[in-house]
Amino acid sequence: MTETHTINEEEIAKRWQKFAHVSPYNRELGLLPHAVRTDWCVLKVEYQEALVGDPQTRVLHGGVITALLDAAFGFAIFVKLPEIRPMATLDLRIDYLKPATPGRAILGGAVCYKLTAELAFVRGAAYHDTPDDPIATAVGIYMFTSGRPVLRNEDVPR
Repeated sequence: MTETHTINEEEIAKRWQKFAHVSPYNRELGLLPHAVRTDWCVLKVEYQEALVGDPQTRVLHGGVITALLDAAFGFAIFVKLPEIRPMATLDLRIDYLKPATPGRAILGGAVCYKLTAELAFVRGAAYHDTPDDPIATAVGIYMFTSGRPVLRNEDVPR
């Protein structure tokens, strides 16, 4: 079983810096933490015209929602671990239930509900106001690819 720990606001900020540092794609999308605890997290992506998938409807591209949920899942795992560990998305299933509303930010909530020495299991949803009215729901399995941390605090640019 993998060890978990408690986390405070300062530690969340440090971990987000590490997470963003190793994932330029998430930075480019403008993903930001919205609410984070050791048992769940919510990331946010603001509506941006550059991320629109269909200019006629102005709905954000489905890939943005996929990236948001994948990042939220990864961060939900990272805040549960004592150190950030490298991992790969082993399985990610997303059920798109309705289009996002043009002009509105999207939240991606995630819960890491099971950790083993090699795997992490997560579930969550993308939504505007409440996860009870989701744009998409998702489940995922992530595999740790090494026992060593990706970054130490001293490796993160200030």
